[in-house]
Parts: sequence; structure tokens; C-alpha cells
Amino acid sequence: MVHVIFFFLTLVTYVSTLDACPKCGSMEVPYPLSTSDNCGDPRYRVFCNNDILQFVSAQGFYYKIISIHPSAYKLVISPSLIPKNTCYSSDLSQGGFRIDDDSPFNISTHNTVMLFNCSENILTSPLNCSSNSLCRQFEEKVEEGSGCRGTLCCHFLKDSSMTSRRIRVRVGGCTAYSSVVDLKPGYSTDSWNYGIELQWVPPN
Repeated sequence: MVHVIFFFLTLVTYVSTLDACPKCGSMEVPYPLSTSDNCGDPRYRVFCNNDILQFVSAQGFYYKIISIHPSAYKLVISPSLIPKNTCYSSDLSQGGFRIDDDSPFNISTHNTVMLFNCSENILTSPLNCSSNSLCRQFEEKVEEGSGCRGTLCCHFLKDSSMTSRRIRVRVGGCTAYSSVVDLKPGYSTDSWNYGIELQWVPPN
């Protein structure tokens, strides 16, 4: 009986090890995330490029994965950069960040998104585009946002009534964006947790 239990535990350990992908640099790659066809679940594909773990959008743009919280089925990626002295996100030509419709990932409701260099058409939307919008703090106090000073900007908390699969930027709309996870009221820009939190549906 003892031998049977030992064999079973060994088998479980072996299967778990087989399912989990190797580390990418210093970052663990927990199941079901998959960096190859030989580990994880291929539906939850991420990429290990030069020891940097990345998430790829529907348009093929790569975003660095900052952190992973497997027990909560969540990970956080870096927003696309806004190059110095510009107000254009690096993924502007891709239309911003978008996830495939059949992907098990979606954008969580814990993201406060800031949009910059917007056309006046955005004023008809239910976003905060006032002078006390959080995007003004980003423009004034964060170097990356300095190129957007003086543009029309807005912020909103991404919720379930909005699309959970994209953050859109475009010429003629808003040309740049950033995002903060779990923004706490009254916290300074120095303590903001910059990123886009994604959640995934656990495999069946």
C-alpha cells in the first residue's frame, strides 16, 4: 500500500512538473501558461524572448509580463511606451492593445486607463476629461507623459460594460494611453502600479 501511495505521489509530481514550463529568466511560468508546445496549455501561450516573458496581442505586438498571480488567474503586462517628446503610444500603428476574441484572456476590471491627445469627439463619452482627471497628474509629474501636456486627455475605470478585450488608440481619436492597476484614491504618481492586468479563464 505504501509503495502504491509513493508511486501515485511520484506520478502527480511528475505530471505537475511536466505541465509547468521552465522559468523564463528569473520568472516562473506557472500552469496553464505555455511557452512551447511541450509544456503548459497551448491555449494560454506566452513567449520567452531573451529571458523576458512576454504576452502577444492580437496584432502581434509584444508586451512584457511584469507579474503573475496564478491563484487569482491574473497577470500584469507593461503598457506600450510613449516615446520621449511625443504623445503617441508605440502600438499606435496597431490600434492599441487588443486580445483575440477566442482567447482565454481578457482585460480585468482593476485597470484605470488614461487616454491622451484625444479629439473633441471623446467629450461625448462617459469618461473623466475634466481638469482634475488623473491623466493631468500623469502629464505633469511623469516624464513619459510630458509630451502629452496640453492635449485633451481623459481617464476611466475599465468595467464589464466596456469591451474587455482592447484599449484603443488611433489617429483622429486618442493617440496615446497608459494604465494603472488597483489605483488607490489620493496616492501620488510615484506609487502608482503601472500596468494592464489581464485575467484568464481557468482550463476545464
